[in-house]
Amino acid sequence: TMYEREEDNDEEAWLQLRPVEPLPSQCCGGGCSPCVFDLYHRDLARWEAARASKDRSLLGGEESQSCPSHLSPETFLAFRISAMDRLTKDTYRVRFALPRNSQLGLRPGQHLILRGIVNDLEVQRAYTPISPANAEGYFEVLIKCYQTGLMSQYVESWRAGDTAFWRGPFGGFFYQPNQYGELLMLAAGTGLAPMVPILQSITDNADDETFVTLVGCFKTFEGIYLKTFLQEQARFWNVRTFFVLSQESSPEQLPWSYREKTRFGRLAQDLIEELVSSCRRKPFALVCGSAEFTKDMASCLLRAGLAEDSYFLF
Repeated sequence: TMYEREEDNDEEAWLQLRPVEPLPSQCCGGGCSPCVFDLYHRDLARWEAARASKDRSLLGGEESQSCPSHLSPETFLAFRISAMDRLTKDTYRVRFALPRNSQLGLRPGQHLILRGIVNDLEVQRAYTPISPANAEGYFEVLIKCYQTGLMSQYVESWRAGDTAFWRGPFGGFFYQPNQYGELLMLAAGTGLAPMVPILQSITDNADDETFVTLVGCFKTFEGIYLKTFLQEQARFWNVRTFFVLSQESSPEQLPWSYREKTRFGRLAQDLIEELVSSCRRKPFALVCGSAEFTKDMASCLLRAGLAEDSYFLF
């Protein structure tokens, strides 16, 4: 009957409005709150309630996107790419414009989630801005591209003037000036990212007397990111930098200014113990890198005598 056909059409219309469950690849795995799956379950509950009472107006409640200077953990906002710099063969520093000299509103070390669409698949990944937390009118991220990565294909297609979608902020480490005697930063590759704004906030603040020991692990000297920035930071009275290069072996190949502070091989127990014991005050460690690097560093720090409440794993 006609009535049944209308029922069917109505049912079909509701099914088209049903939120689509995210793919596992869309979760960045960073423990964000809300995660894409939290948002899906929230929207699904909203959809089920609306459908039960046949009231489509209940599906609303989406935040307006007209004012993208205010980040939101729930809603992706569009930001314009103002510049892309290739730092190494596979890593870019990307600058995004913020409206009217506004600030992003992140604390140093917090991260954002980027959404990419590749071959009609949606992918989400977490990135930490490397720009100072108080930067006005822009923010910058460091993005490493992998040959087979979906997000990498998306990022490599970017040009200045394009738009990318971000939500945030996320992250559980909140740095307070003079909170720790010394920060021991252990970073591998792009794991340098969260360390950069934290370090900069310390050296920008004349009243912050925290000592910093930053250890950057890279494959080659060529592959060290942000060399100029790190060299400038190491001139401050309270900052030391060290490098550990896994695919180099001869100090003669390095510039003079790096020879003293570069080790070869991997960052392992002996060097961790040496670093911890050479800290000028009791250190609090920050660790960021691959999952494997993070796990290794946590066990090295424990064996070197740091308690679990004396380090934070990004």
